[in-house]
Amino acid sequence: MAGGLRSDRTCDRLAIMRPLDLAYLVAALVTSPVWLYRMVRTGRIRTDWSARFGRGASIPRTERPRLLIHAVSVGEVNALRVLIPYLAAGDDAPEIVLSVTTDTGIGQARALFGDTCSVVRFPFDFSRSVRRLLDRTQPDVVACVELELWPSFMRLCEQRGIPVAVINGRLSARSARRYGWVRPFVRRSFARLAVAAVQDETIADRFRSLGTAPDRVVVTGTMKWDTAQIEDEVEGADALAAAMGIDRQRPLVVGGSTAPDEHALLNDAVPTGTQLLCAPRRPEWCDGAAEALPGCRRRTDPRPAKTGGDRFLLDTIGELRAAYALADVVVVGRSFGRLYGSDMMEPIALGKPTIVGPAVSDFQTTMETLLAGDGIRQVDRAGLAAAIESLLSDAVAARELAARGRAVIQAQQGASGRNAVLLRSLFEA
Repeated sequence: MAGGLRSDRTCDRLAIMRPLDLAYLVAALVTSPVWLYRMVRTGRIRTDWSARFGRGASIPRTERPRLLIHAVSVGEVNALRVLIPYLAAGDDAPEIVLSVTTDTGIGQARALFGDTCSVVRFPFDFSRSVRRLLDRTQPDVVACVELELWPSFMRLCEQRGIPVAVINGRLSARSARRYGWVRPFVRRSFARLAVAAVQDETIADRFRSLGTAPDRVVVTGTMKWDTAQIEDEVEGADALAAAMGIDRQRPLVVGGSTAPDEHALLNDAVPTGTQLLCAPRRPEWCDGAAEALPGCRRRTDPRPAKTGGDRFLLDTIGELRAAYALADVVVVGRSFGRLYGSDMMEPIALGKPTIVGPAVSDFQTTMETLLAGDGIRQVDRAGLAAAIESLLSDAVAARELAARGRAVIQAQQGASGRNAVLLRSLFEA
């Protein structure tokens, strides 16, 4: 097995602190007023600090090979819904350890995979922190979801002979430009990849330009197509409607993963008499959303719900899918301002006519595919009200739009299986 406890410690212990570690420390101190304030304000200061420095219980080895999959947060964890069951099937299945960075991602990983995988916190990229993680988990192969090529982590994996792959690789034009500014510093990390399984050929070119060997880059598609579950009903949707006082006999527009500047926009764009539920992308945006939705009923309100209201605020984590299932029309947020879009597959897979704004650069390939299949409607801020009104008033057009979107999703599925085959092959290399 490649993972073992291969000694990279001698060289590291000769130095009190590596230059990169010193740079991280200086940057953390300089920026501490900003990130400390944000963490206190959002409640993120109450986190597992010990694990963020790599500490925690060791995971005993067995005879099976071990795969460490790293996913940053909820989105990357959700992208593994189909891949992990593929990998875990069969007598030759590897042990899977799932590392996650954020608190919300940790919670989602434990909810989805707690019975299948060991779930650990991914630490800061200080050499000692990373070394502790590798000592505790002892992986034979590492897979990073979408990107996350931290320099110390990549160096220490190479020293221990642990091959690192990127799966579901995604590198936006914006991120590629930023990496290009510091190419001499990041090129080594990209060059250390054993394989980069990316979503499309444009992304493949970006990986190659940043240092990944051309013969190690392969296009496998995006696993998010696979995680878009084609269903007509979602468990918990009826309970959510009852708890919030949503009238199932009246039309409902759901704004999913919304940004701060979109709540007032949606409030004004929804026709009179139509219900609106907004689900902000981040918990810290909920109070501002409540101000933009006068009289809204919050999901966390402990008082008994009463029907008759028109505005609702989903200020919880993990219920967006149930909210989508209640919708007559879905508007996907973070797409009408200066952000870069949100996942639009989930509501379409649930058979919902879906509208998105012009700012979707983080999901450009997905958007282009859906537009080519006429499975989504894209409008700007000025056209949002008319788009909502047209879909609410024309049930046939709404159903046809949703059906075309579902057909696109079904035609694109299969990337998780391709990535599973690729990862299994690394144990045999």
